[in-house]
Amino acid sequence: MLKLFIRSLFAPRLYKKHGDGPCDVLYSPNNLEKWGDLVIKTVNAMRSVSFYASPFICMYIYRKGWYTYEKTQSLAPLIVGFGWLVTVSLILRAVGRVTNPKYVEFLKTLSDDTSDFSTYLQSLRKYDFEFNHWPVSYNVPPIKGSTWLETNPFERCSHPDLPAYRRIPLQMLAFVAVHTFGLRLIYPGTLILILTSMWRLLLIGRAQLVEVFDGVRAKLQTAEGNFIDTMFIDNRLSTNRGNTLVICCEGNSGFYEIGIMYTPLRAGYSTLGWNHPGFAGSTGTPFPSQEQNAIDVVMQYAINELGFKVEDIVLFGWSIGGYTATYAAVTYPEVKALVLDATFDDILPIAQNQMPRSWAVLVKEIIRSYADLNISQMLRKYKGPVTLVRRTNDEVICLRQGVIHTNRGNNLVKKLIETRYPNLSKEELGLLDKYMTVLSQRRAALELGEISETDRKVLKLISKHMHDLNATHCTPLPEDNFIRIMDLISED
Repeated sequence: MLKLFIRSLFAPRLYKKHGDGPCDVLYSPNNLEKWGDLVIKTVNAMRSVSFYASPFICMYIYRKGWYTYEKTQSLAPLIVGFGWLVTVSLILRAVGRVTNPKYVEFLKTLSDDTSDFSTYLQSLRKYDFEFNHWPVSYNVPPIKGSTWLETNPFERCSHPDLPAYRRIPLQMLAFVAVHTFGLRLIYPGTLILILTSMWRLLLIGRAQLVEVFDGVRAKLQTAEGNFIDTMFIDNRLSTNRGNTLVICCEGNSGFYEIGIMYTPLRAGYSTLGWNHPGFAGSTGTPFPSQEQNAIDVVMQYAINELGFKVEDIVLFGWSIGGYTATYAAVTYPEVKALVLDATFDDILPIAQNQMPRSWAVLVKEIIRSYADLNISQMLRKYKGPVTLVRRTNDEVICLRQGVIHTNRGNNLVKKLIETRYPNLSKEELGLLDKYMTVLSQRRAALELGEISETDRKVLKLISKHMHDLNATHCTPLPEDNFIRIMDLISED
């Protein structure tokens, strides 16, 4: 019993045993475990929020004059009190766990790794528990980490012409901002407050994927050591579309548990979803390099472990997920297609549009130095089939809500066409600007009418790469729209 108690002190939280009731029926801890766990989660949440808001907290403390030895010494009893509170909470939680038969059964399963790995993993997949305790299913060879001096962020500057007395403070401010709250504004899915508010929805969604669609959860390790949470649904034996694997890249507040993977899944395709670094179970921070390593290990897992050919893989990216989807298409150019839903060309105009004008210089420095998600520039390198779904009522990537000509997807398609068809005349480029903001139904009607061949050519180029959906940014893409896009891609 003592050994079991010690193990349970730092053992993972158990969320659910799959098949033990409906998807929304979760593991029920007793009162001791519940209250002990509540205190520990609250302390962790406070610590996380304090880190993100540290620049503002430090500024407030400085203005109050609390940076003195006497003031610091007065905080010691408070820190000791918090330590005792956490310690007592851990003990109460452990006592609650060892007196709960369901948790004891789970703990024995978790500890019993004497069988071969595949059997052990299969027994663990009967449970849903804290992801940091999952064993790694697949990893890629590690890369040597660069030192801080080798990747000195202050060597980069989006305003090199500024005098040093303005440039250096700007770079320092950008560094502090992006490493505290800046990147969280770009990827709010990393915020613990959002994760806490959506925790139950994510858990139920994950249970549905496992119990209804026979999903297989796996933990992948990237080249830099991050762990990526994935979910795979195999439809190869169920439908004639199942031999195509759709890898889904979620938006900046999207999670595979409740995200876009339901669209290709319900359309009959095999589907692989994953969470960005720092989202839900995945570790890390969604800087571009970590995002790239994450989608790379997902691709390697799909090819080497799940057994799909590169040419049978479709990359499906929604919103900011278009960045990782496009990166994977460029890195693996033999993929079957790239489908981008509600995706922009460059994040900088959108970021500047959302922030005060007085912040424009700082926003540019943050984006260009640390989060340069320039999808259109990267897309120039991919030569395979590309389709963009443009939301006609998009309130996120439109610079003015609902105004179609301010939709940054227009810029993405326009730059794609200009790159792939470099011989377009000035007249055709002018028509490209003219027809880009026309809705698809209107374009189809124009193609059937009496127009010049030049107009018809430009209309066909736009229709080939862009489809309209009368919806807002976060409305799920209907599966029949996805099937229609895939059918058109197969016909090309």
